Amino acid sequence: MKKINPIIKWWVTPKLPYNDIFELPLLINKSVFVKYKHIFSQWVIHPIKRRLAKRYLSFLQKYTTIVVIGITGSAGKTTTKEMLFSILKRQDKTVCTKTYLDPVYNIPNTILSTPIGTKYLILEMGVEYPGEMDFYLWLAKPQMGIITNIFSTHTQFLGDIDGVFKEKSKLVTGLSEEGFAVLNLGDSKLKSLDGKLKAKTFWFKGDFNPLMENANAASVASEVFGVPKKVIKEGLVDYRKSDHRLNLIKHRSGAFILDDTYNSNPGAALSALGYFNNLSKGEKVAVLGDMLELGDVDESSHRELGRAVSKGNFKVVVGIGKSSKFMIDEINKYSKDTKTYHFNNAKEAVSLVKTLLNKNTYIFIKGSRSIGLDKLIEKIL
Repeated sequence: MKKINPIIKWWVTPKLPYNDIFELPLLINKSVFVKYKHIFSQWVIHPIKRRLAKRYLSFLQKYTTIVVIGITGSAGKTTTKEMLFSILKRQDKTVCTKTYLDPVYNIPNTILSTPIGTKYLILEMGVEYPGEMDFYLWLAKPQMGIITNIFSTHTQFLGDIDGVFKEKSKLVTGLSEEGFAVLNLGDSKLKSLDGKLKAKTFWFKGDFNPLMENANAASVASEVFGVPKKVIKEGLVDYRKSDHRLNLIKHRSGAFILDDTYNSNPGAALSALGYFNNLSKGEKVAVLGDMLELGDVDESSHRELGRAVSKGNFKVVVGIGKSSKFMIDEINKYSKDTKTYHFNNAKEAVSLVKTLLNKNTYIFIKGSRSIGLDKLIEKIL
Protein backbone atom coordinates (compact mmCIF):
# COMPACT_ATOMS: atom_id res chain seq x y z
CA MET A 1 0.00 0.00 0.00
CA LYS A 2 1.45 3.35 -1.05
CA LYS A 3 1.84 5.95 1.68
CA ILE A 4 -0.08 9.24 1.61
CA ASN A 5 1.28 12.44 3.07
CA PRO A 6 -0.53 12.96 6.45
CA ILE A 7 -1.65 16.48 5.54
CA ILE A 8 -3.07 15.32 2.20
CA LYS A 9 -4.74 12.36 3.90
CA TRP A 10 -6.33 14.66 6.48
CA TRP A 11 -7.61 17.01 3.77
CA VAL A 12 -9.08 14.48 1.35
CA THR A 13 -10.60 12.80 4.45
CA PRO A 14 -9.29 9.73 6.28
CA LYS A 15 -9.62 6.22 4.85
CA LEU A 16 -9.71 7.27 1.18
CA PRO A 17 -7.34 4.88 -0.68
CA TYR A 18 -4.28 6.09 -2.58
CA ASN A 19 -5.77 4.99 -5.92
CA ASP A 20 -8.84 7.18 -5.49
CA ILE A 21 -6.66 10.21 -4.78
CA PHE A 22 -3.86 9.99 -7.33
CA GLU A 23 -4.70 7.37 -9.98
CA LEU A 24 -7.41 8.73 -12.24
CA PRO A 25 -7.58 6.59 -15.41
CA LEU A 26 -10.82 8.22 -16.56
CA LEU A 27 -8.89 11.45 -17.19
CA ILE A 28 -6.64 9.84 -19.81
CA ASN A 29 -7.08 11.57 -23.19
CA LYS A 30 -9.37 14.21 -21.68
CA SER A 31 -9.01 17.92 -22.54
CA VAL A 32 -6.99 20.30 -20.39
CA PHE A 33 -10.22 22.01 -19.30
CA VAL A 34 -11.76 18.75 -18.12
CA LYS A 35 -8.59 17.80 -16.26
CA TYR A 36 -8.36 21.13 -14.42
CA LYS A 37 -12.07 21.03 -13.62
CA HIS A 38 -11.67 17.56 -12.13
CA ILE A 39 -8.57 18.55 -10.15
CA PHE A 40 -10.45 21.50 -8.61
CA SER A 41 -13.38 19.24 -7.77
CA GLN A 42 -11.12 16.47 -6.41
CA TRP A 43 -9.00 18.69 -4.19
CA VAL A 44 -11.42 21.42 -3.12
CA ILE A 45 -15.10 20.56 -3.57
CA HIS A 46 -15.23 16.87 -2.64
CA PRO A 47 -13.21 17.00 0.61
CA ILE A 48 -15.70 19.60 1.86
CA LYS A 49 -18.69 17.61 0.61
CA ARG A 50 -17.48 14.46 2.40
CA ARG A 51 -17.22 16.21 5.74
CA LEU A 52 -20.63 17.82 5.32
CA ALA A 53 -22.20 14.52 4.25
CA LYS A 54 -20.76 12.64 7.22
CA ARG A 55 -22.03 15.20 9.72
CA TYR A 56 -25.43 15.56 8.06
CA LEU A 57 -26.03 11.81 8.05
CA SER A 58 -24.94 11.56 11.69
CA PHE A 59 -27.52 14.24 12.46
CA LEU A 60 -30.25 12.35 10.57
CA GLN A 61 -29.44 9.08 12.31
CA LYS A 62 -29.43 10.73 15.73
CA TYR A 63 -32.55 12.86 15.44
CA THR A 64 -34.75 11.08 12.86
CA THR A 65 -35.86 7.51 12.15
CA ILE A 66 -33.81 7.13 8.96
CA VAL A 67 -32.53 3.62 8.18
CA VAL A 68 -29.29 3.38 6.18
CA ILE A 69 -28.85 0.33 3.93
CA GLY A 70 -25.52 -0.52 2.30
CA ILE A 71 -25.31 -2.84 -0.71
CA THR A 72 -22.17 -4.42 -2.11
CA GLY A 73 -21.14 -7.52 -4.05
CA SER A 74 -19.34 -8.55 -7.21
CA ALA A 75 -22.44 -8.52 -9.42
CA GLY A 76 -26.07 -7.49 -9.18
CA LYS A 77 -25.57 -4.54 -6.80
CA THR A 78 -27.34 -1.97 -8.96
CA THR A 79 -30.26 -4.20 -9.90
CA THR A 80 -30.75 -5.24 -6.25
CA LYS A 81 -30.62 -1.56 -5.25
CA GLU A 82 -33.26 -0.62 -7.83
CA MET A 83 -35.52 -3.51 -6.81
CA LEU A 84 -35.25 -2.62 -3.13
CA PHE A 85 -35.85 1.06 -3.87
CA SER A 86 -38.95 0.16 -5.89
CA ILE A 87 -40.31 -1.83 -2.94
CA LEU A 88 -39.44 0.49 -0.05
CA LYS A 89 -40.63 3.69 -1.74
CA ARG A 90 -44.12 2.18 -1.66
CA GLN A 91 -43.88 2.04 2.12
CA ASP A 92 -42.20 5.34 2.98
CA LYS A 93 -39.95 8.10 1.65
CA THR A 94 -36.87 6.43 0.16
CA VAL A 95 -33.66 7.75 -1.43
CA CYS A 96 -30.98 5.73 -3.25
CA THR A 97 -27.70 6.38 -5.02
CA LYS A 98 -27.82 7.14 -8.71
CA THR A 99 -26.59 4.68 -11.31
CA TYR A 100 -23.32 5.00 -13.29
CA LEU A 101 -21.53 7.29 -10.80
CA ASP A 102 -18.41 6.32 -8.84
CA PRO A 103 -19.50 5.61 -5.23
CA VAL A 104 -16.60 7.68 -3.87
CA TYR A 105 -18.45 10.75 -5.19
CA ASN A 106 -21.95 9.31 -5.46
CA ILE A 107 -22.44 8.43 -1.79
CA PRO A 108 -21.63 11.91 -0.38
CA ASN A 109 -23.79 13.56 -3.06
CA THR A 110 -26.68 11.21 -2.27
CA ILE A 111 -26.43 11.84 1.47
CA LEU A 112 -26.45 15.60 0.97
CA SER A 113 -29.54 15.36 -1.26
CA THR A 114 -31.49 13.29 1.29
CA PRO A 115 -34.43 15.32 2.69
CA ILE A 116 -35.24 15.32 6.39
CA GLY A 117 -38.09 12.86 6.86
CA THR A 118 -36.55 10.18 4.63
CA LYS A 119 -37.16 6.71 6.08
CA TYR A 120 -34.81 4.59 3.95
CA LEU A 121 -31.45 5.60 2.46
CA ILE A 122 -29.98 2.96 0.13
CA LEU A 123 -26.27 3.33 -0.68
CA GLU A 124 -24.56 1.19 -3.33
CA MET A 125 -21.01 0.54 -2.10
CA GLY A 126 -18.99 -0.92 -4.97
CA VAL A 127 -15.31 -1.48 -4.17
CA GLU A 128 -12.36 -1.58 -6.56
CA TYR A 129 -9.38 -0.84 -4.30
CA PRO A 130 -8.35 -2.01 -0.82
CA GLY A 131 -9.67 0.38 1.79
CA GLU A 132 -12.64 1.76 -0.17
CA MET A 133 -15.16 0.03 2.10
CA ASP A 134 -13.43 1.62 5.11
CA PHE A 135 -13.97 5.00 3.47
CA TYR A 136 -17.68 4.31 2.86
CA LEU A 137 -18.17 3.15 6.44
CA TRP A 138 -16.39 6.28 7.68
CA LEU A 139 -18.95 8.31 5.75
CA ALA A 140 -22.02 6.26 6.64
CA LYS A 141 -22.82 3.65 9.26
CA PRO A 142 -25.52 1.35 7.83
CA GLN A 143 -28.08 -0.45 9.94
CA MET A 144 -28.39 -3.09 7.20
CA GLY A 145 -25.71 -4.56 4.95
CA ILE A 146 -26.57 -6.59 1.84
CA ILE A 147 -23.93 -8.59 -0.05
CA THR A 148 -25.11 -10.10 -3.33
CA ASN A 149 -22.13 -12.42 -4.03
CA ILE A 150 -18.35 -12.70 -4.04
CA PHE A 151 -16.51 -13.26 -7.35
CA SER A 152 -12.94 -12.75 -8.55
CA THR A 153 -13.22 -9.14 -9.62
CA HIS A 154 -10.70 -6.25 -9.49
CA THR A 155 -8.11 -8.83 -8.42
CA GLN A 156 -5.42 -6.65 -9.99
CA PHE A 157 -5.91 -4.48 -6.91
CA LEU A 158 -7.61 -6.78 -4.38
CA GLY A 159 -5.22 -9.70 -4.97
CA ASP A 160 -7.54 -12.71 -5.21
CA ILE A 161 -11.04 -13.80 -4.30
CA ASP A 162 -10.07 -13.82 -0.63
CA GLY A 163 -9.04 -10.19 -0.97
CA VAL A 164 -12.40 -9.42 -2.59
CA PHE A 165 -14.19 -11.19 0.27
CA LYS A 166 -12.12 -9.43 2.91
CA GLU A 167 -12.92 -5.97 1.52
CA LYS A 168 -16.61 -6.47 0.77
CA SER A 169 -17.41 -8.37 3.97
CA LYS A 170 -16.39 -5.33 6.04
CA LEU A 171 -19.90 -4.05 5.29
CA VAL A 172 -21.43 -6.69 7.57
CA THR A 173 -18.61 -7.56 9.96
CA GLY A 174 -18.79 -3.99 11.26
CA LEU A 175 -22.53 -4.08 11.99
CA SER A 176 -23.66 -3.92 15.61
CA GLU A 177 -26.01 -6.32 17.41
CA GLU A 178 -28.90 -4.06 16.40
CA GLY A 179 -27.94 -4.36 12.71
CA PHE A 180 -29.11 -6.71 9.95
CA ALA A 181 -26.96 -8.64 7.47
CA VAL A 182 -28.62 -9.99 4.31
CA LEU A 183 -26.42 -12.57 2.59
CA ASN A 184 -26.47 -15.03 -0.33
CA LEU A 185 -27.00 -18.58 0.89
CA GLY A 186 -25.58 -19.95 -2.36
CA ASP A 187 -22.21 -18.19 -2.03
CA SER A 188 -19.56 -20.26 -0.23
CA LYS A 189 -17.53 -17.24 0.84
CA LEU A 190 -20.53 -15.55 2.39
CA LYS A 191 -21.71 -18.81 3.94
CA SER A 192 -18.46 -18.86 5.92
CA LEU A 193 -19.79 -15.85 7.86
CA ASP A 194 -22.60 -17.93 9.34
CA GLY A 195 -22.55 -17.56 13.11
CA LYS A 196 -19.64 -15.09 13.07
CA LEU A 197 -21.51 -11.77 12.87
CA LYS A 198 -22.85 -9.60 15.67
CA ALA A 199 -25.75 -8.53 13.49
CA LYS A 200 -28.89 -10.56 12.96
CA THR A 201 -28.29 -12.54 9.77
CA PHE A 202 -30.86 -13.26 7.07
CA TRP A 203 -30.18 -15.47 4.05
CA PHE A 204 -31.61 -15.26 0.54
CA LYS A 205 -31.54 -18.07 -2.02
CA GLY A 206 -29.00 -18.08 -4.81
CA ASP A 207 -30.25 -18.77 -8.32
CA PHE A 208 -28.82 -19.50 -11.79
CA ASN A 209 -30.97 -16.59 -12.97
CA PRO A 210 -29.12 -13.45 -11.76
CA LEU A 211 -32.30 -11.37 -11.84
CA MET A 212 -34.13 -13.88 -9.65
CA GLU A 213 -31.18 -13.87 -7.24
CA ASN A 214 -31.32 -10.07 -7.04
CA ALA A 215 -35.08 -10.25 -6.45
CA ASN A 216 -34.52 -12.75 -3.64
CA ALA A 217 -32.08 -10.37 -1.96
CA ALA A 218 -34.45 -7.40 -2.23
CA SER A 219 -37.37 -9.49 -0.98
CA VAL A 220 -35.58 -10.76 2.13
CA ALA A 221 -34.30 -7.27 2.96
CA SER A 222 -37.84 -5.89 2.63
CA GLU A 223 -39.27 -8.64 4.82
CA VAL A 224 -36.84 -7.64 7.58
CA PHE A 225 -38.57 -4.25 7.62
CA GLY A 226 -42.02 -5.85 7.69
CA VAL A 227 -43.04 -4.99 4.13
CA PRO A 228 -46.13 -6.99 3.07
CA LYS A 229 -45.61 -9.62 0.35
CA LYS A 230 -48.10 -7.86 -1.93
CA VAL A 231 -46.03 -4.67 -1.84
CA ILE A 232 -42.82 -6.64 -2.46
CA LYS A 233 -44.37 -8.27 -5.51
CA GLU A 234 -45.55 -4.92 -6.89
CA GLY A 235 -42.11 -3.40 -6.41
CA LEU A 236 -40.33 -6.24 -8.18
CA VAL A 237 -42.63 -5.97 -11.19
CA ASP A 238 -42.19 -2.21 -11.50
CA TYR A 239 -38.52 -1.59 -10.66
CA ARG A 240 -36.37 0.77 -12.75
CA LYS A 241 -34.24 -1.35 -15.07
CA SER A 242 -30.69 -0.11 -15.63
CA ASP A 243 -29.20 0.10 -19.12
CA HIS A 244 -26.81 -2.63 -20.27
CA ARG A 245 -27.56 -5.01 -17.40
CA LEU A 246 -29.15 -8.26 -18.61
CA ASN A 247 -31.51 -6.37 -20.92
CA LEU A 248 -33.17 -8.57 -23.53
CA ILE A 249 -33.71 -6.59 -26.74
CA LYS A 250 -35.90 -7.67 -29.66
CA HIS A 251 -34.04 -6.43 -32.75
CA ARG A 252 -35.89 -5.36 -35.89
CA SER A 253 -34.22 -8.27 -37.73
CA GLY A 254 -36.02 -10.74 -35.46
CA ALA A 255 -32.87 -11.49 -33.46
CA PHE A 256 -32.80 -11.29 -29.66
CA ILE A 257 -29.87 -9.51 -27.99
CA LEU A 258 -28.99 -10.00 -24.33
CA ASP A 259 -27.21 -6.73 -23.52
CA ASP A 260 -25.04 -7.17 -20.41
CA THR A 261 -22.31 -4.78 -21.46
CA TYR A 262 -22.12 -2.55 -18.38
CA ASN A 263 -19.25 -4.56 -16.90
CA SER A 264 -17.82 -8.04 -16.52
CA ASN A 265 -15.82 -10.31 -14.25
CA PRO A 266 -15.30 -14.10 -14.26
CA GLY A 267 -18.14 -14.98 -11.89
CA ALA A 268 -20.61 -12.56 -13.42
CA ALA A 269 -19.74 -13.71 -16.96
CA LEU A 270 -20.31 -17.37 -16.09
CA SER A 271 -23.57 -16.55 -14.31
CA ALA A 272 -24.87 -14.45 -17.22
CA LEU A 273 -23.77 -17.16 -19.66
CA GLY A 274 -25.87 -19.74 -17.80
CA TYR A 275 -28.83 -17.37 -17.81
CA PHE A 276 -28.44 -16.78 -21.56
CA ASN A 277 -28.19 -20.49 -22.34
CA ASN A 278 -31.47 -21.10 -20.54
CA LEU A 279 -33.41 -18.37 -22.30
CA SER A 280 -32.09 -19.04 -25.83
CA LYS A 281 -34.49 -20.78 -28.20
CA GLY A 282 -32.57 -20.56 -31.47
CA GLU A 283 -29.08 -20.32 -32.90
CA LYS A 284 -26.68 -18.78 -30.41
CA VAL A 285 -23.99 -16.15 -30.91
CA ALA A 286 -21.69 -14.64 -28.28
CA VAL A 287 -19.78 -11.35 -28.49
CA LEU A 288 -17.46 -11.31 -25.48
CA GLY A 289 -14.98 -8.61 -24.56
CA ASP A 290 -12.04 -8.71 -22.15
CA MET A 291 -12.65 -8.90 -18.42
CA LEU A 292 -10.30 -6.26 -17.05
CA GLU A 293 -8.35 -5.67 -13.81
CA LEU A 294 -7.82 -9.38 -13.11
CA GLY A 295 -4.06 -9.25 -12.55
CA ASP A 296 -2.40 -12.67 -12.23
CA VAL A 297 -5.59 -14.59 -13.02
CA ASP A 298 -6.27 -12.77 -16.30
CA GLU A 299 -5.27 -15.61 -18.65
CA SER A 300 -6.70 -18.43 -16.55
CA SER A 301 -10.04 -16.62 -16.14
CA HIS A 302 -10.44 -16.02 -19.86
CA ARG A 303 -9.53 -19.62 -20.62
CA GLU A 304 -12.08 -20.82 -18.05
CA LEU A 305 -14.76 -18.69 -19.71
CA GLY A 306 -13.75 -20.11 -23.10
CA ARG A 307 -14.20 -23.67 -21.86
CA ALA A 308 -17.63 -22.81 -20.47
CA VAL A 309 -18.68 -21.17 -23.74
CA SER A 310 -17.44 -24.21 -25.69
CA LYS A 311 -20.08 -26.34 -23.95
CA GLY A 312 -22.93 -24.08 -25.01
CA ASN A 313 -23.34 -25.09 -28.68
CA PHE A 314 -22.72 -21.59 -30.00
CA LYS A 315 -22.78 -21.11 -33.75
CA VAL A 316 -20.44 -18.09 -33.61
CA VAL A 317 -18.27 -16.53 -30.89
CA VAL A 318 -16.61 -13.14 -31.32
CA GLY A 319 -13.81 -12.18 -28.95
CA ILE A 320 -12.86 -8.54 -28.49
CA GLY A 321 -9.69 -7.34 -26.77
CA LYS A 322 -6.21 -8.62 -26.01
CA SER A 323 -7.11 -11.22 -23.36
CA SER A 324 -10.10 -12.63 -25.22
CA LYS A 325 -7.57 -14.44 -27.44
CA PHE A 326 -7.15 -16.91 -24.56
CA MET A 327 -10.91 -17.50 -24.54
CA ILE A 328 -10.97 -18.05 -28.31
CA ASP A 329 -8.07 -20.53 -28.02
CA GLU A 330 -10.09 -22.68 -25.62
CA ILE A 331 -13.22 -22.56 -27.78
CA ASN A 332 -11.24 -23.62 -30.85
CA LYS A 333 -9.76 -26.46 -28.83
CA TYR A 334 -13.00 -27.86 -27.41
CA SER A 335 -15.73 -26.86 -29.89
CA LYS A 336 -14.90 -27.60 -33.51
CA ASP A 337 -18.41 -26.65 -34.68
CA THR A 338 -18.18 -23.08 -33.38
CA LYS A 339 -16.98 -20.41 -35.79
CA THR A 340 -14.73 -17.93 -33.97
CA TYR A 341 -13.50 -14.42 -34.71
CA HIS A 342 -11.20 -12.08 -32.84
CA PHE A 343 -10.92 -8.28 -32.98
CA ASN A 344 -8.71 -5.83 -31.15
CA ASN A 345 -11.57 -3.48 -30.37
CA ALA A 346 -15.34 -3.21 -30.54
CA LYS A 347 -15.37 -0.82 -33.50
CA GLU A 348 -13.69 -3.43 -35.73
CA ALA A 349 -16.41 -5.98 -34.91
CA VAL A 350 -19.49 -3.91 -35.80
CA SER A 351 -19.75 -4.96 -39.45
CA LEU A 352 -19.46 -8.66 -38.66
CA VAL A 353 -21.98 -8.53 -35.80
CA LYS A 354 -24.52 -6.83 -38.07
CA THR A 355 -24.36 -9.85 -40.42
CA LEU A 356 -25.20 -12.14 -37.48
CA LEU A 357 -28.51 -10.41 -36.73
CA ASN A 358 -30.93 -12.96 -38.13
CA LYS A 359 -34.43 -14.03 -37.18
CA ASN A 360 -34.56 -16.27 -34.08
CA THR A 361 -30.84 -15.83 -33.44
CA TYR A 362 -29.94 -15.11 -29.81
CA ILE A 363 -26.87 -12.93 -29.25
CA PHE A 364 -25.11 -12.62 -25.88
CA ILE A 365 -22.96 -9.47 -25.57
CA LYS A 366 -20.84 -8.87 -22.47
CA GLY A 367 -17.48 -7.35 -21.49
CA SER A 368 -15.82 -4.92 -19.13
CA ARG A 369 -17.02 -1.35 -19.49
CA SER A 370 -13.79 0.05 -20.94
CA ILE A 371 -13.97 -2.40 -23.87
CA GLY A 372 -16.91 -0.35 -25.18
CA LEU A 373 -19.42 -3.02 -26.12
CA ASP A 374 -22.22 -0.66 -25.10
CA LYS A 375 -21.17 1.44 -28.09
CA LEU A 376 -21.33 -1.66 -30.27
CA ILE A 377 -24.92 -2.17 -29.10
CA GLU A 378 -25.73 1.39 -30.19
CA LYS A 379 -24.23 0.75 -33.65
CA ILE A 380 -26.28 -2.39 -34.33
CA LEU A 381 -29.67 -1.24 -33.05
